[in-house]
Amino acid sequence: MAAPVKVYGPTLSTAVSRVLACLIEKDVDFQLIPINMSKGEHKKPDFIKMQPFGQVPAFQDESISLFESRAICRYICDKYADKGNKELYGTNPLAKASIDQWLEAEGQSFNPPSGALVFQLAFAPRMKIPQDEGLIKQNQEKLGKVLDVYEKRLGESRFLAGDEFSLADLSHLPNTQYLVAGTDRGELFTSRKNVGRWWSEISSRESWKKVVQMQKSG
Repeated sequence: MAAPVKVYGPTLSTAVSRVLACLIEKDVDFQLIPINMSKGEHKKPDFIKMQPFGQVPAFQDESISLFESRAICRYICDKYADKGNKELYGTNPLAKASIDQWLEAEGQSFNPPSGALVFQLAFAPRMKIPQDEGLIKQNQEKLGKVLDVYEKRLGESRFLAGDEFSLADLSHLPNTQYLVAGTDRGELFTSRKNVGRWWSEISSRESWKKVVQMQKSG
């Protein structure tokens, strides 16, 4: 029996939780290895060998090491294509291309403003870092424009890449979870009819519920 894959990093990391959700959707056995970032464990030589930028997550599958959560998710879906949710990364070139374009939209258009808001609104207070109100306002406006595009798209299809839940939707879960459940900016999502319906559906998946429970317990 193959050894479980290894994921290095704290569950509260949005990038780590993205990979965990993918592994659970694909029914792939994994071992989560906590990394204490406050003690600088992500900057130690052994970790840098796996993740040269000293960020989380790092990922190992036997002799293979990978970094960058979206690349890791694609790898998991391709290597373990016959396991778990077989539609997660599409089953034909057109489906994969549609998923990839919305994954790019998430990484390039959604993640920068939503990630900035997650840091300013959810993490800065915990870290006793002053909030930058100008930055919050600027990124809230940027995120609103992105969600307007999503609102139109989700009026045309059940999920971003089509009628099946995919990596494109999954990749939005970590940042949105923080903004909806951990800040007072949840109405950015819930006030938009189609985006709100979409968020309710993707966030209620068993895979994501398990990740949220891991975050609460660990």
